[in-house]
Amino acid sequence: MTTGVRLCWLPLGADGRVVRRCGRAWEAWQARRQHRRPQPLFHAALEVVVDGDRWTVEMAPAWSGPATERGVVGTGPVGLRPLGRSRLFRYEVRVWRDGTIPDLATAVGGPSEVDTDGTRAHRLLAVLRGVPTPTWGRDELRLGEMWNSNSVVAWALAASGHDVTGLRPPGEGRAPGWDAGLRLAAAPSWRTGASRYGVRRSRSGVESGPRARRCARRGP
Repeated sequence: MTTGVRLCWLPLGADGRVVRRCGRAWEAWQARRQHRRPQPLFHAALEVVVDGDRWTVEMAPAWSGPATERGVVGTGPVGLRPLGRSRLFRYEVRVWRDGTIPDLATAVGGPSEVDTDGTRAHRLLAVLRGVPTPTWGRDELRLGEMWNSNSVVAWALAASGHDVTGLRPPGEGRAPGWDAGLRLAAAPSWRTGASRYGVRRSRSGVESGPRARRCARRGP
């Protein structure tokens, strides 16, 4: 494959007991409030292939080594903004050339192909250079839902012109934060600094210029 976008739905906490238990407890509380049954929770990640080069896109804890080794394009606080002063309470968004997604093997149904083409795949890498980084787990942007990894993936796909209509987690699963990303991408006041990379908003969506294509080829 020379160009393609794959969406991976990973069970929340597949690589850690603490995250899995906290996620289940949170979902049980939400289900009780909303008078419904608890549902499986999923965390979204992407694999992007542009001109034969492969990239992984994921939000993850900022606990590892030098950010340059993982293609980090943005970081933000977790839980509360003041806590973000500590690396233990920060997340990072990775656009990692030849990178890995630690729990990719647990993806339910395997990676799903997203309808794309060369132009939109280039846009996807370009807009991620201006990814929003509000506080994880909170609704600072007043989108009606908390911001998290699902928000980043949904925002990036929608902002780069991909059709996200049928992209939903498998089975009866839920992806909290997904709709927040879509709402931000559709907001008239959308601001990401992406114009610096030749990406601009238009009435028909997102357009990309020569600089965006050069950035996508070169990488973040």
